[in-house]
Amino acid sequence: MRIMQRIPGLAIACAGAALLAGCWGSDTFVPPSNVKPAFLGAITKTFYDGGSDDLLTAGLGKTGLGAAAAPAPASPTAPTAVELRRLAIFNNYRAILDINPKGGYGVLYGPNIDINGGNTLGEGKIAGTEYLAYDDDGTGKLNVTLMVQIPASFDTSHPCIVTATSSGSRGVYGAIGSAGEWGLKHGCAVAYADKGTGIGVHDLATNTVNLQDGTRTDAVTAGAKSNFTATLSAADLAAFNSANPTRIAIKHAHSQQNPEKDWGANTLDAIRFAFYVINEQFSGKNPDGTTMVNFKAENTIVIASSVSNGGAAALAAAEQDTEGLIDGIAVAEPVLELNPDPALTVKRGSTSITGGAKPLYDYFTTANLYQPCAALSTRAAGSPGAALLSATSSTNRCASLKAKGLLNAATTADQAEEALDKLIAAGWQPESNTLHSSHYRLATPPVVGTYANAYGRFSVTDNLCGFSYAATSATGGVVALAPASLAQIFGPFNGVGLSSGINIVNNLNPSGPLVDLASSSPSTGIADLNIDGAICQRNLWTGSDANALREQKGVKETIRTANLHGKPAIIVAGRADTLVPVNMNERPYFGENKIVEGAASKLSYIEVTNAQHFDAFIDNGLLPGYDSMLVPLHVYFIRAMDAMWANLNQNVPLPPSQLVRTVPRGGTPGAAPAITTANVPPISAAPATADQITFSNNTVTIPD
Repeated sequence: MRIMQRIPGLAIACAGAALLAGCWGSDTFVPPSNVKPAFLGAITKTFYDGGSDDLLTAGLGKTGLGAAAAPAPASPTAPTAVELRRLAIFNNYRAILDINPKGGYGVLYGPNIDINGGNTLGEGKIAGTEYLAYDDDGTGKLNVTLMVQIPASFDTSHPCIVTATSSGSRGVYGAIGSAGEWGLKHGCAVAYADKGTGIGVHDLATNTVNLQDGTRTDAVTAGAKSNFTATLSAADLAAFNSANPTRIAIKHAHSQQNPEKDWGANTLDAIRFAFYVINEQFSGKNPDGTTMVNFKAENTIVIASSVSNGGAAALAAAEQDTEGLIDGIAVAEPVLELNPDPALTVKRGSTSITGGAKPLYDYFTTANLYQPCAALSTRAAGSPGAALLSATSSTNRCASLKAKGLLNAATTADQAEEALDKLIAAGWQPESNTLHSSHYRLATPPVVGTYANAYGRFSVTDNLCGFSYAATSATGGVVALAPASLAQIFGPFNGVGLSSGINIVNNLNPSGPLVDLASSSPSTGIADLNIDGAICQRNLWTGSDANALREQKGVKETIRTANLHGKPAIIVAGRADTLVPVNMNERPYFGENKIVEGAASKLSYIEVTNAQHFDAFIDNGLLPGYDSMLVPLHVYFIRAMDAMWANLNQNVPLPPSQLVRTVPRGGTPGAAPAITTANVPPISAAPATADQITFSNNTVTIPD
């Protein structure tokens, strides 16, 4: 536990010149000054009163965040920065959580729930100050958005910082409902980063871009203030627009920066930004008028946190922390880029995998090939939202996989079983069998497309593997994005496409560019969900041509070490995670950490049954069956954060690594009964032997 050396009172005691010599021993000594970090651009500071507007809910409160409709701007085609912030918080909060009371919103979690689990906070609005700035290297090409929220309840006698790097490819408010809410409720400053993904949408036809506050302007006018502008000369832009009208460039995909390699650095910079503004807001003055450094790593608890990609950023930051900024780590469902370690074995029951770990691009391109066909397996019967994926297209995908030599079975039925077997052999758990169809339809292709471009630092003009991004019509043709959608894109966009009117387009569809999900492959001429594009994306990982080498080089830049330098850490994951499977991520990371750190390791791994990556899918009405089969992993994220808080403040041991056996809500799919605490049992301080996750002799053993 960190020894809390409290300094703030000293600034008051030594305020008078007569006392200065007694405090510092000499009236010529000047304590260290609070210096603005060189990576920070201009800082915007806004106070929110906790009534009409606030840090957590943008003035919407618990009721407004749970409303059926998003708050509408007064002028749909000219929203203000305040309206865009409100839209962003509304959409990002709901993107992380099951927002239905039957699933736990307002009951187990939400703005109204206090830090002890009680329903005491009403609408849950939180007053305080919000600081925004770009993190850049001076080129204006990075422009990672950093944000620090300091609640009015920040306690200078017990200072704390929680990181909330965005999940997925979302903007800076992407972790507002996870680490952001937890930190604000505990009176901590929250340090956010959009990690260079964020809401940078360059509409190439109109040459307009987003600024940091979400408003849009001409790219030339925006200049270095643009969140993202594709690197194109005027001539190249005109030529591309002529050949590819109404296309869109997206920051994560097209910045040509491979932002993932810097997610840890971005998170550390967010912490440094937090220390700077905390000192500016609360510290006293030196004799020369500069601000003192009263708050620093030695006297402030810092928890690196977030979920999904934000959790990955927190762990990367802890691995890279050479200044002792971070005290502990608590994350959920992190994406953990690892090379397989042949010395490591991961066992679950009678099944074992050597190495186990795979980089994201490897397993996502595998899923992109086989998920549509696997969705037809008898083991996938009853899949939630199965109707969202065309059975004809899935059947055609099976046939094309056979024709391309990627499956051997002769019949569609047998091909579907073979495809699912390939996914299980690659590392997916059987608990994911019924989730592949919905994940393919809603997540897999846009993630693959985004990372394929990002890792290889490809330009939007490359049309990598024949793909582009654009709005599409009801019949799938390419059209201009509606003016109101473009103006408001900062609010709802998820950063990867297949969102907010932006779709993935197959430029090589035989009859002309068409939305990818409805398109045909050039080589087959049938609507097989464009197997040619999926094979091209897979070959970037398995091939040896110039583009593949670019791709593989980019992936190597993101590989993590699993060395947390003995910092206490807790990782939570859902066994049924289909997006970020535990066998490729958390399980091998746990094992590799134990190998690297040995007895110094303080990592606890909590795996939760009947839980997966997208809590927002559980009660959204689109995927009946998620509600009856699955529980919210967010509940366990909160418990992991609580455990880390108790460890750092009161030296309470972290819970041992374990499997938490939850109880599904059951009932009729789409009409499951309301969740209760019985569905989500606590993380045990002393798990039964049958529930313990262990590491011994380079083997991680997971209970069945």
